[in-house]
Amino acid sequence: MRGNVRWISQLALAITLAATAGMQALAQRHSYPLRPVHVLIPFAPGGASDFVARIVLSRFAETTGQQAIIDNRPGAAGNIAMEAAARAAADGYTVFFGNVGTIAINPRLYSSLTVNPARDFVAVTRLAGIPGVMVVHPSFPARTVRELIAYAKKAKGSVNYGSPGQGSAHRILMELFKKRAAIDLGEVPYKGGAGPAITGVVGGETAVAFATTASVLQFIKAGRLRPIATMTEARLSALPDVPTLPESGFPELVDSQWQGLFVPHNTAPDVVERLNAVTLQLVRSDEVRRRLALGSAEPMPTATPAEFAAFVAAESRRWGGIVQDVGAKID
Repeated sequence: MRGNVRWISQLALAITLAATAGMQALAQRHSYPLRPVHVLIPFAPGGASDFVARIVLSRFAETTGQQAIIDNRPGAAGNIAMEAAARAAADGYTVFFGNVGTIAINPRLYSSLTVNPARDFVAVTRLAGIPGVMVVHPSFPARTVRELIAYAKKAKGSVNYGSPGQGSAHRILMELFKKRAAIDLGEVPYKGGAGPAITGVVGGETAVAFATTASVLQFIKAGRLRPIATMTEARLSALPDVPTLPESGFPELVDSQWQGLFVPHNTAPDVVERLNAVTLQLVRSDEVRRRLALGSAEPMPTATPAEFAAFVAAESRRWGGIVQDVGAKID
C-alpha cells in the first residue's frame, strides 16, 4: 500500500510539473515577443524592402514592448538572407522580409537554391506593394518608351541598363521587355539590390532601369532621374504625366513589388497569428499608410496567413511562367 501511495504521489508530481511546463510554454507564446525580433532584409538599404520594413516596423516596440531589429543582409539576389532565415530557430524571433523576387522568382531561377519557400517558410502577412517605373538618366536622349526602343536599335548594344541582381523581378522584366521590343540592352548588375542599381543610373553609369517608385521618387523630384513609363495599369497620382507601359504597347509589363513577412517552418501557429495581428495593426494605422504613400507604396495587408499563402502560391506560378518565357536560368 505504501508503495502504491508513493507511486501515485510521484505520478501526481510528474503530471503537475508537465502541466506547469505546458502552461509556461503557452504563456510564453501568448506573450510573444519576450525579446527583440530580428528582421532579415535580403537587400541593402535604399531599396523597396528596406523602405517598407522601416516604416511598417517603426512602431513595433510601441505595440509589443520589444524592438524589431532591422538586419540588412544583401547578396546573391536575396538568397543569402533567405537561407539564413530558413535555418533559424522556429520561435518567431527571426523573421524574413520576403518579396516577389526572393519568394516567387528565385526558386524558379536558381537551380542550386537550397531553400524551398513553400516548404521552409510559413507565410505571415503581405504588407505592401510598390509600383514600378522605368527611369533614365536626364542626359539620355529618349523621353518615351518608343524613343528608347528606336535609340537602342540604332545604338546596337551600347545602351546599358542597371540590374538589381539576376534574381530580381525588375531584371527579369527588363529581359522580357528586351525580348518583346526586339532590342539589345547590356546588363550592368549591382550587388545589394535596387539601391546600388539606382545609384548607378543617377551617376550616369547606366542609362536606364526599372525601379520601384519608392526607390526613385526623390531623385525624380530632384531632376536627377527622368521617368518615361510606369509599370501600372493606370497612371500614378504621384506621376500623372507619365504614361504606363500598357499605354506604350507592353501590357504584360505590369508589376507591383509586394513585400511580406515569413517565419521558419514549424513556428507555432499562435506565434504566427500574433505576429500577423501585430503587423496588420501597424500597416493599417493612418501614420504608416501616410508614410508609405509618400513613396507611392500601397498598403496590401492580407487578413490571414492562409490568404497570404494562397497569394504567394499564385505569384509563384505566374513568375514561373515569365521566367520560362524569358529563358532565364542560373546554376
